[in-house]
Amino acid sequence: MSSFFTDLAQQYIDGEWRPGKGSWDIIDFNPYDGEKLASITVATAAEVDQAYRAAERAQQEWADTNPYARRAVLERALRIVEEREPEISEAIVAELGGTRLKAGFELHLAKEFLREAVHLALRPAGQILPSPTEGKENRVYRIPVGVVGVISPFNFPFLLSLKSVAPALALGNAVVLKPHQNTPICGGTLLAKVFEEAGLPAGLLNVVVTDIAEIGDALLEHPVPQVISFTGSDKVGRHVATVCAANFKHAVLELGGNSALIVLDDADVDYAVDAAVFSRYIHQGQVCMAANRILVDRAVEQEFTEKFVAKVASLRVGDPADPATHIGPLINSSQAEAVSKLVDQTVEAGATALLHGTVEGNVVSPSVLTGIAAGSPVLHQEIFGPVALLVPFDGEDEAVRIANDTPYGLSGAVHTADVERGVRVGKRIRTGMIHINDGTVHDEPVVPFGGEKSSGLGRLNGDAMIEAFTTQKWISVQHGRSRFPF
Repeated sequence: MSSFFTDLAQQYIDGEWRPGKGSWDIIDFNPYDGEKLASITVATAAEVDQAYRAAERAQQEWADTNPYARRAVLERALRIVEEREPEISEAIVAELGGTRLKAGFELHLAKEFLREAVHLALRPAGQILPSPTEGKENRVYRIPVGVVGVISPFNFPFLLSLKSVAPALALGNAVVLKPHQNTPICGGTLLAKVFEEAGLPAGLLNVVVTDIAEIGDALLEHPVPQVISFTGSDKVGRHVATVCAANFKHAVLELGGNSALIVLDDADVDYAVDAAVFSRYIHQGQVCMAANRILVDRAVEQEFTEKFVAKVASLRVGDPADPATHIGPLINSSQAEAVSKLVDQTVEAGATALLHGTVEGNVVSPSVLTGIAAGSPVLHQEIFGPVALLVPFDGEDEAVRIANDTPYGLSGAVHTADVERGVRVGKRIRTGMIHINDGTVHDEPVVPFGGEKSSGLGRLNGDAMIEAFTTQKWISVQHGRSRFPF
């Protein structure tokens, strides 16, 4: 596995693999055992410029390429991912501490999104619209935006990079991708390798491994990209949105969440427990859609709590390479320390720890907290770790009020024996997505994905990809002669 990482530990600009020219290195560590996987010299602002200029040069010819030919490149990329699945799975386990289950989950979704991108190449359709002017024909074309900048996160790096990169390419754009510095291979150069082998022409996908400390806002302010697709925290997303607005760029922002999974009084408690445990603890809770808050009607609170705590206590914590492991490491020591500190502070403030997680290296075992005072800061923030907050409520109205009492609005779930009751409650919650009798962590290739409030701007997936990565152009044709007033 070590050669896998070292072979990909370079910048990929204009079809060339080369070392960065920065003055320092990003060290890629295995978060579970601390093994050094690779060292990558960061790209400079000048290299970001080279990447964008290469993309700009290559893009027009790619846009003019028959969409069936673009589709063929995506089809080859899909075959390569399928053939290399065991190797990519090992990389996910090693680089981001994903469990075997999580790696399989991420790769399954990645293949589904690639399949959708294959079809997306043929989907943009123009229109001919009527005109009040005699003899005039109004054509509305869907054309690529040009160059797209993609900034991806560390939690599902292969999937969430691919999710913007593949559709943008399929629709005739070029891309400059900056992966998170904790996952430069799975979120960045691995994609470059896949598309290179798939025959993507040089310059259309460039990967720059770098950091804001080196390049500042060069990736956002550069004049070439017309769209920036960012997935990450709302704090950074706010900055991205501000810089994009100042430079008249379109920002697609998939940001954090504080999702509520609601268990109504008529819910199937055993099933709701299973859904809640998965929704909170998948990938150690490092998921924007994770069920931070589990809201339980007082009528079933005792039964749910006992069964939930018992199931969480049974989760196996440790080495993500072990197929039996449910909970692996957090991405780095600062995350582990922050989550541990948050639990301690919440308990000190009066909450009850039904399970109190311990820390060993970057591995944080699960915590379950209850008795949290209304208005407590912990109820309003995103927790990127294995911590569940159990919050009782009396009736639907109170459940809706509590669920909406957060700056975020990404995902959520409602459990009930009456599906239409669940839908009614779901409609009252200000969130981009909500799931009835299921978990909170879902992503499907053709369904609009995105959030409200501080959880983002815009949507991805399906037709929303066409909205995000193409623009409309009106071309009118006067078949007769217009009359001008002078």
